[in-house]
Amino acid sequence: MARAVPPQRFQDLVDAATAVFIAQGYRRTQMADVAEAMGIAKGTLYLTVASKEALFDIALRHADAPRPLAAPPKLPVPTPAPGRTLEYIRDRLAGEPGSVTLRQALARDGAVASSEALRRILREVYEAMARNRTGIKLVDRCAAEYPELAALWFREGRAALLGDLTRYLERGIRQGALRSVPDARVAARMMIETLVFWAVHRHWDPAPQTVDSRAAEDTVIQMLVGALRAR
Repeated sequence: MARAVPPQRFQDLVDAATAVFIAQGYRRTQMADVAEAMGIAKGTLYLTVASKEALFDIALRHADAPRPLAAPPKLPVPTPAPGRTLEYIRDRLAGEPGSVTLRQALARDGAVASSEALRRILREVYEAMARNRTGIKLVDRCAAEYPELAALWFREGRAALLGDLTRYLERGIRQGALRSVPDARVAARMMIETLVFWAVHRHWDPAPQTVDSRAAEDTVIQMLVGALRAR
């Protein structure tokens, strides 16, 4: 008779796997590392999940899900079919754009840009990053060691947002609504990197600064918009 798996173990598994992948990266992380983080034997871990590939897949799917997590009806969680993990990430990127306001503005030829619209865009991007911060951190940490993931994340994820924001800034500069800069792409990259630090990476800062989350968001957006507001 198969041994029963404690109900809490699936949530412990997701939390431990996420923490270990973020700390060590994809290549270095092994099943034994996650078992050690959970305080269980490696053999016991295999009662819940079949492989490292399955560990990474469930960590991505559940990293930002509400707690408590419910275990799948059938354990151990099997190794995903080839390409399924990347398909999930691609669907998430398509289903939750960084900014609806940005997407709608770029879809309308001749739409008027403004500093207030830029403020809405940056807030939407910040809030999307904050909602998905653990998954973003996990993908960002592991992509360099996972070539297929890197191609998806950097080309279809970050590059798409960078391109869209660059086009919006260029439009605003042409219309005189935003301040001219030598390179709109550099400005867009600076904005994205600032947003992602405060929305995501600061939560893993080894020397964290104590700050109210809403105050951080408001301050970052005010400074970024102020830098490009037309004089």
